[in-house]
Amino acid sequence: MQSTRSSFRARTRERGYVLITAIALAILYFALMELMLIDSSRALREAQRFRSKVIATTLAESAAELSAASMVTRNAGNDINANDEQGSMKASCNVTGTANGTAFTIDAEATTNGVAPLTSKVSVQGRISGSHVIVDYTYHSQ
Repeated sequence: MQSTRSSFRARTRERGYVLITAIALAILYFALMELMLIDSSRALREAQRFRSKVIATTLAESAAELSAASMVTRNAGNDINANDEQGSMKASCNVTGTANGTAFTIDAEATTNGVAPLTSKVSVQGRISGSHVIVDYTYHSQ
């Protein structure tokens, strides 16, 4: 009976190694989950900033287009202001007479609503020759 008692697993130290291995694997697993959580949070913040950037640019361009649409018929100095769930936009148009014709400058600005608010600006410079509108320069900034 001595030979069977000596090969009994309860008397060996294998249980300690299995327990240590299980704890180490659990720690590595939870560390991996934490890294995935951190990475997904970073990706979400970047996506929100990108969305805000696109919306701010689109709103500023829309404000400039609204200002340019009625530039010839309305009085200079009238401002355009609009708000919606996406954000707010405003634009102003300056029309001045020069020796070469009529020059204009449109300055538009938009600010987004939401988690990552962002402001974008658009500036358009050009001239009006008869019924033709000629854009000489545009500037976009974030």
